[in-house]
Amino acid sequence: MTQTLTTQHLSPEAINQLVDYLPDYIKAALLEKSTELECSLEATIEMAISSFLDEEAFSFEDCLLAKRLKDTV
Repeated sequence: MTQTLTTQHLSPEAINQLVDYLPDYIKAALLEKSTELECSLEATIEMAISSFLDEEAFSFEDCLLAKRLKDTV
């Protein structure tokens, strides 16, 4: 059975739950990076996770695209 994933981005609710469990210094670093990049905390965390999974990815969508391209080559 093939599972189809439809969620493309982290929701604000998911981020709030995640951030509650992070150490204070990581929260501070993420908030600082958000301010520096002038983007939401959700986007900053998405960029951090996706770049960990695929160093060429800027977002989850890029990460998935990179994987699809690798699979077709």
